[in-house]
Amino acid sequence: MGKGDKKTRRGKIFAGSFGVRRRKKPEKLTIIESPQKIVKTVKAKKSKA
Repeated sequence: MGKGDKKTRRGKIFAGSFGVRRRKKPEKLTIIESPQKIVKTVKAKKSKA
């Protein structure tokens, strides 16, 4: 029981894995405010007439 045992917390830290013994912390939700209306200008193409 130690660094080589993947069933223990210390073994999971050493192996760099997550699971039942070592849960990942839940990510916090970040609310991104939407910017004001984005106005896109399009240039008119010149026609070959």
